[in-house]
Order: sequence, then C-alpha cells, then structure tokens
Amino acid sequence: RPEVITRPGIGEDCAVVDFGSYECVMSTDPITAAASEIGRLAVHISCNDIASNGVEPLGIMLAVMLPEGTTEEQVEEIMKQAGQTAEELGVEIIGGHTEITPAVTKPVIVSTAIGRGEKWSSQQAENMKPGDYILMTKQAGLEGTGIIAGDFKDELAGFLTEDEFREAVEMLQKVSVVKEGVIAGKIGTAGMHDITEGGVLGAVWEMCDIAGTGAEVWVDQIPVAEVTKKICDRFDIDYLRLISSGSMMIMVHPDKKEKLEQELSAAGIPVACIGRICEQEAGICMAVDGGEKIVIAPPASDELYKAIS
Repeated sequence: RPEVITRPGIGEDCAVVDFGSYECVMSTDPITAAASEIGRLAVHISCNDIASNGVEPLGIMLAVMLPEGTTEEQVEEIMKQAGQTAEELGVEIIGGHTEITPAVTKPVIVSTAIGRGEKWSSQQAENMKPGDYILMTKQAGLEGTGIIAGDFKDELAGFLTEDEFREAVEMLQKVSVVKEGVIAGKIGTAGMHDITEGGVLGAVWEMCDIAGTGAEVWVDQIPVAEVTKKICDRFDIDYLRLISSGSMMIMVHPDKKEKLEQELSAAGIPVACIGRICEQEAGICMAVDGGEKIVIAPPASDELYKAIS
C-alpha cells in the first residue's frame, strides 16, 4: 500500500503509516517469558517500541490468552497491573480480547500499541552512518534480572542478600523507555532501538543490519549492575545478550551527542557512550580487554530462557 512508510524488517520495531499531516506508528509484541509481572510488562514492551521511533504512545490493545484453571482473581490481577501501568505512562487501553484456552500452558499476552507523530518525524535506523556514536540508557539486563528474581525467589534465597534481591526485583519498575525516547526524538537521532530479546549485542547487530553498517562496541563501557552479574553467573547467562527492556540504544550524529547526553542527564536518565558506527567492511565487533576485537554474532534465543526453560 502506498500509505505504508516503514515496512517489516529484522530489528525494525514499528510500522509507520501515512495519515496525512501525521504518521501513525504501530507495534505489536508478545509477553511469554514472565509470570509475576506479565500485565505490567505487556504494556511497557509495546509502548517502548513506539518510543523507539521518538513518538509518545497514546493507545494500547491487549490480547490475553490464559490457561485452563486460571481464576477470576488472577485475571483481575493481570488487568490491574496493566491498568496501573497504562495510567503511569499516560496511555489508554482501548481494546483487546481475553480468553481461557487449552492452547496455552501459561499466560500469554500480545500487546499492540499506537502512537502519532508529525509527518516524517519518526527516528529511522537507516539514518545511521560511520562516525555516529552508540549511546545506551540505564543498564544491561534490566528486564531479565527482574524477571529471574521475581520468578525464582526461593532458588535465589541465600544466594542474594535481601538488599540485592530487592534491587533485582525493583528493576521491573524501570523498564519504560518512553521518557528517553520522546526526549531523543525531539533532539533528533540516527535511530533508536529498545533493547529487548538478544540484549545489548543483539540490538547493535539488528540496527547495523538495517542500516548496512559495521560497529565497534566498547564492552568495558556498558553499564551493568553487580546484582545482574551475580544472577547471570548463577544461571550461566551472558548479560550482554539478556533481555534489557528499560534500556534504549540511541544512535546519534556527533554534532548532537553532547546535547542529547545533557538532556537525558537533566531528566535523571543515566546514559553511557558504548561504541561507534563504522563502515560495513569493518564488521560488527566488540572491543574487549587488551583491544582484542570479537565479531558479534546475530542474535539467537535470549539468555533468559537458560533460566526459565
């Protein structure tokens, strides 16, 4: 259709449709790996995708599929979480579907979010070019850490201190990137990506694949909490490939880097510069201790499934 501006692609978070003087930005995503916070995460994941286009989400629809034996109280808790989260983000739940079905063995929610921006305002990864910087907000492994801590409380008892456990669980309160997405969208970027399945390295690879570029990632500059490292060691997980909703990857031209860092910091959003875009021929690599460069492989199954499978 001629109205479609942005079509599907690996690493492409949103579809964009021409609505005259506006763009309609849409994204859909499932939540399958979480249990205790599924209602909250279902709202965040799709709203984060809208924000990765530099646009504020305005509405969300939820398709909720629940296993046989689900109680009315459990349904109420899921929707209470979703309602509270939507209110916090200023997003309205505008529709959806709920059913009990033998087709699933645990709750599954597919959420679809929509946003509206001015024509040609969406941030596109195709704008990346050699010399651009790779910025990252917050910390690696935020969502994965929170999910594991919430779903494996008994197993982690005694392994984590009470303070560490509390810190890990509370990471699920930080999984929104709407704020930084809107801020960055106003300044202008060379593309953004909510760091979800595949973690930090997966997000870099996907964005470079879209833009046809290479990248050098500076591993020692990637922020990560000590409790995340500890949990990852416990489950033999690589935090660089752990689902990290709540952290936004932002590609920025050199002339806008300082302003963007200042605006994010002023808004209380931690940001780090973790690498730089280079020519495609240089490959997609990470620089580790001693300057050695290791090729970043395409994203595969998220590290989270090593814990929950």
